[in-house]
Amino acid sequence: MAELIAPTARLRESWLRSRDEWGGAHQDGAGLRPEDDVDTPDGFAAWVRRLLRDADPAVAQPEGLVHCTYWWIVEDDEVLGAIALRHELNDFLLRAGGHIGYGVRPSARRRGLASFALGEVLPYAAKLGLARVLVTCNVANEGSRRTIERNGGELEDIRDTEIGRLRRYWITTSGS
Repeated sequence: MAELIAPTARLRESWLRSRDEWGGAHQDGAGLRPEDDVDTPDGFAAWVRRLLRDADPAVAQPEGLVHCTYWWIVEDDEVLGAIALRHELNDFLLRAGGHIGYGVRPSARRRGLASFALGEVLPYAAKLGLARVLVTCNVANEGSRRTIERNGGELEDIRDTEIGRLRRYWITTSGS
């Protein structure tokens, strides 16, 4: 059974297998930046430490970035995907990125993992005091559209952004 866990260097080999399935494509929700070195054990451990630190409100974020909590979607110690909850929106995130981003490795898709992960993260958003969260997806991504709508997403609009043509949804949480 799948679960959400905090990123951990212990699952490096599994994470690398997952990354390789993406074929170099961007992995939504993973928190991977171009300067991150995940190929070496030390680099991977440093990346995981940064992901965990990004959630800490006591640690200042670089300009243009916001605090973010990351989880990996894991089953039997195999990394199947990732989901990220941004604690607030900056201008870019309001236009395009949203509060929550997620991705499931190609071999694990169509199993309901994204819906599961999104449903699990919404209570955390509420605990942060977010009464509603913005979740976006590419207009061509029917799987994400269904995932967001299954979790209560209400379509605000479809717009062209710097990362493509997106559907923008708001999901109400129990936060206030």
